[in-house]
Amino acid sequence: MSARPSPARRAAADVAAVAAANDLPVDGTATIVGPTGPPSAAEIIVDDDPPARVHHPSDLIGATIGVLGVGLMMVLATYAQHTTTGVAEDVQGFADLLRKILVVPVQVLEGAVTTLVPLAVLSELAIRRLGRQVLDALGAAVLAVVLNGIVLWLVHHLGSDDLIIGLSIRVDGEWTVTLPGYVAMLAGLLTVSGPRSRRRTVAWSWNLLWFAIGVLLITAQVSLPGLAISLILGRVAGLAVRFLSGVRSEQAFGEVLVAGVRRAGFEPRLLRRVPEAPEPELAAPVDPDAETTPVPVVEGEVASPRRPDPDAAAQALIRSSGYRTYALTTTDGTALDLVVIDGDRQVVGMLARVWRSLRLRGLEGRSVVNLRQATERAALLAYAVRAAGVRTPQLLAVSEADDSMLLVQGHPEHAVPLAEVDPSELTDELLAEVWAQLNLAHSAGIAHRALTSDTVLVATVAGSPVVWLTGWEQGYVASSELARRMDASQMLALLALRVGATRALDSAAGILSDDDLAAIGPLLQTISLPRRTREEMRTHKQVLAELRTALVGRLPEADVEPLQLVRFGARTVLTIVVPILAVLFIVTQINIEEITQAVGESDWRWSVLAFALGLLTLLGAALAIVAFSPVKIPVWRAVLVQTAATFVALAAPAGIGPAALNLRMLTRRGVSATLAGATVALVQVSGFVVTLALLLVLTVASGNQESALPISPAVLLAIGIVAACVAATLLIPAVRQLVVAKTLPILRQTWPRLIAVLGQPWRLALAVGSNLLMTLGYVLAFDACLHAFGQEASLIQVAIVYLAGNTAGAMVPTPGGMGAIEAALGASLSAVTGINFGIATSIAILFRVVTYWLRIPLGWLAMRILQRSGEL
Repeated sequence: MSARPSPARRAAADVAAVAAANDLPVDGTATIVGPTGPPSAAEIIVDDDPPARVHHPSDLIGATIGVLGVGLMMVLATYAQHTTTGVAEDVQGFADLLRKILVVPVQVLEGAVTTLVPLAVLSELAIRRLGRQVLDALGAAVLAVVLNGIVLWLVHHLGSDDLIIGLSIRVDGEWTVTLPGYVAMLAGLLTVSGPRSRRRTVAWSWNLLWFAIGVLLITAQVSLPGLAISLILGRVAGLAVRFLSGVRSEQAFGEVLVAGVRRAGFEPRLLRRVPEAPEPELAAPVDPDAETTPVPVVEGEVASPRRPDPDAAAQALIRSSGYRTYALTTTDGTALDLVVIDGDRQVVGMLARVWRSLRLRGLEGRSVVNLRQATERAALLAYAVRAAGVRTPQLLAVSEADDSMLLVQGHPEHAVPLAEVDPSELTDELLAEVWAQLNLAHSAGIAHRALTSDTVLVATVAGSPVVWLTGWEQGYVASSELARRMDASQMLALLALRVGATRALDSAAGILSDDDLAAIGPLLQTISLPRRTREEMRTHKQVLAELRTALVGRLPEADVEPLQLVRFGARTVLTIVVPILAVLFIVTQINIEEITQAVGESDWRWSVLAFALGLLTLLGAALAIVAFSPVKIPVWRAVLVQTAATFVALAAPAGIGPAALNLRMLTRRGVSATLAGATVALVQVSGFVVTLALLLVLTVASGNQESALPISPAVLLAIGIVAACVAATLLIPAVRQLVVAKTLPILRQTWPRLIAVLGQPWRLALAVGSNLLMTLGYVLAFDACLHAFGQEASLIQVAIVYLAGNTAGAMVPTPGGMGAIEAALGASLSAVTGINFGIATSIAILFRVVTYWLRIPLGWLAMRILQRSGEL
């Protein structure tokens, strides 16, 4: 009689049998969850490799924010001393009362906290046998003390006097910088030791630390900014160590994962982790006229465009969402997908969604801030899309397990992502089915927002194409029209990468109306596409241009001019950063008392005159466009357009706003686009030429006045060196060709129009006079601003300062030269005339207020009038 095998051997045999049946490796990754014994419904095979430690991106983000917080506290300590010291003094009003209440001295309390907290916390970690965490906590404490010491050394040796005083307290009549190292040490240690909710000693240690901090602040033992900096440095050290070393995984694996599936109402037999696969390479767009060989399909059989990998659809889901995915087989043999959303991924995902929603127009802001809300939103989209009739995997149940949320959903049988489908198998019927599925979602007001080659799955059933749309986690219900148009543009670009622009557009035309197709044109730009599609576009950059060409060929009246989707880019950043830097530079350099005295003695009547002279420049700009226009334009209408340009200057760099409105006015009056462009270019060139001529005349008219513009030999030498360098670069053929390529088209465009104007002397005289009026108006307005502050300078000096400063500031692409022109005018005025830099800057700011900011309301009113009259 043979011996009966042991339970352990039977379990091993069961693992090997089930693993062999499911093509699983028998290498220790497949384990049994449940009681040992003969195979039964209670035994579950889990094929997974759970990580022992994970690195949370939220720790890295928190450490980065902490570093920024240290910088902010130093700025406050330097420039907001009255506020920080005022708060400290208010709190320290309880010092006498506290000294009566406290039985032990403050130093004894500090020593007790410094000793008891580490001892208690480390003892609990040791009792729980968390040796790795003990070492990490000690490392974080040491790193916190080191960082605190480095910052203290930097403050002593590199900090300004204001910063040192802001971080100091009075000790025996002397300022002493206070950055309590033990606060940083305890903060670093407690940060790594674990969450308050799971460690009792950590919970009351934080409370004890906060109590000690309050006592220190109230008894004036430390400065408020110094205390905050030490506390933040401790947090930075703890978060950095926690991110680099990793923490114990709190995600759902093994028995916890199985328990979560059971709570969802399913009895698992097999849970197999779907491996992440590399992104499939994209085939080049095919010729739409090329012949394709259809794939033979036996009637009644289930087939796909190619022999599908059973994990292909799940791997596409992993690539599109980044979530863990498992092949779930229940005890009754049903094959399902298990999607696991881990909490640590939500921080980075939330930041990415918020950034994209802020930066792009048409994307509503998100209120999702935690794991449960993100899962509930995904469930809402899944139910809504399914109810709309879209073919998408059915969401069957949702459950929670530790720091993970589980979604059990149907598995799309025999489906592969669009990227893995051979181009020859993309029939017109399949393309029409793709658009039909998207149209069902849009008809229900649902937008996808992230259509890629991984979210479109393809299969063939009984000879008919079957299309699945997946990955709705980032979608919207009750979405805006712009969001749905962006979906259509994403799908059109995606299909064009596979079958070419013409076939993709033809397939869309079979479902969408002409109006819907025309609305896609302005959205055919890279910024509106998901990351995956943008990467594919890098190797086929011509696809978007081909789509625009094909769209215009089908609908000649369609507008394919790109729509402004980016709320802010490099230009907006410059708009924000440049004025801030200019203000900081001015504040640190000016003499407040001298400026206050100058402002108090200024004459407001000169400011009114400067404003009136600034308005005169609008008449000059209007007469210039009237002089060069090939059609008759009323002067009053031209003045309104130039006034409206002052409002447009809020969103356009200096000089661009008037040119754009002039071009619009001419084309609305029947002038061809080419002739209108030549006219506008001639206006700008004539203004530049007249300005240079005026500067030359003023220089000659000033004679030998010593006060006009003293130029030192060093300046003349520098000018000569610059001129020589320019001449030398023009000797290089490549540079010379570049200059010719940039200037020749402008000359070719403006020359015919200039010849026509020269044949009419009155137009030429009007053009010269209008440009003189405009330039002299600004120069005299700037001179009036000087007189408003009681300052004087020769006219040639004022002209040079205005022309040089305005030109230099206008080179910075900020709306209206905001920030840059003020700084350039102030610096040049101080350098040329020797006026105090602070007063010179005040003059420049006054000039910009009366010639730029105060005209904006008038520009808005003019814009409304022109829009109502149909002029613009």
